[in-house]
Amino acid sequence: MTNGSGQARGSAGSATPGQAVQGHPQRSGAQPASDIGRLLLRCPDSHGIIASVSAFLADAGANIISLDQHSTAPEDGTFVQRAIFHLPGLPAAIDELQQRFGATVAERFAMDYRFAEAAKPKRVAIMASKADHCLLDLLWRNRRGELEMTVAMVISNHPDLAEQVRPFGVPFFHIPATREIRAEAEQRQLQLLCGNVDLVVLARYMQIISGEFIDALACPLINIHHSFLPAFIGAAPYQRARERGVKLIGATAHYVTEVLDEGPIIEQDVVRVDHTHSVNDLVRLGADVERAVLSRAVQWHCQDRVIRVDNQTVVL
Repeated sequence: MTNGSGQARGSAGSATPGQAVQGHPQRSGAQPASDIGRLLLRCPDSHGIIASVSAFLADAGANIISLDQHSTAPEDGTFVQRAIFHLPGLPAAIDELQQRFGATVAERFAMDYRFAEAAKPKRVAIMASKADHCLLDLLWRNRRGELEMTVAMVISNHPDLAEQVRPFGVPFFHIPATREIRAEAEQRQLQLLCGNVDLVVLARYMQIISGEFIDALACPLINIHHSFLPAFIGAAPYQRARERGVKLIGATAHYVTEVLDEGPIIEQDVVRVDHTHSVNDLVRLGADVERAVLSRAVQWHCQDRVIRVDNQTVVL
């Protein structure tokens, strides 16, 4: 809404950071994808919002295809809406459309809002460490056309996954990062990321992200972690969970904020376990649910379905 020395290891293909190196899914339907737009908005709830938004789009020559909205309370709530519309010549008109909407509708209702073109997939960078399950799952789903995004690059603080990333044709950058050299590593990462991506996904990137990095990046970050927090923090959480006799294990995907692991939650899921499951079983099942939860959260963000309301999200 309007809201460390590093080594670069290039993979197969000639793409450079920021270029689209993966195709976006084929879309079917009578309307050309290039003329499909999305409007996301958030504002204090009041009388006439839906009518005003619909009238604006109609006056602009747009046909509303889908309209979803929600208010957090019957009175004095926060109103959120996601509209999908068809407008001939949208790519050429979208900037002027956004400016006119701001002047005629958004200012009146104190809206935060954003227009997007459905045909423009989000440019995504994936950051990882040594665990490969979330990273490779995102790359595989994207190659199959299941995620509406292009993967601009993979950044890792370890070189271990370079050869596994190579077959996907995505540039891999190894930038060592530890607590002692965090500031230097983040500066090198920002040189690659800033202005080149619309989203950063932390696919089990096992380093703390500083508030300065978040502010300088100026685009959303999505993180994934197991749902044992805060009961089992630190090392060996699955071992400790097994010793405690947990009956559910799960995963949480959330936006990254300065407060560690407390950003707005996008998606969660769980799987049941029992006394017959070993620690290795728990780790395997945990990896499965992490993959599924992260891919859903990334897809929903890339489809402009997620609207933040305070420290929560509404997924429309």
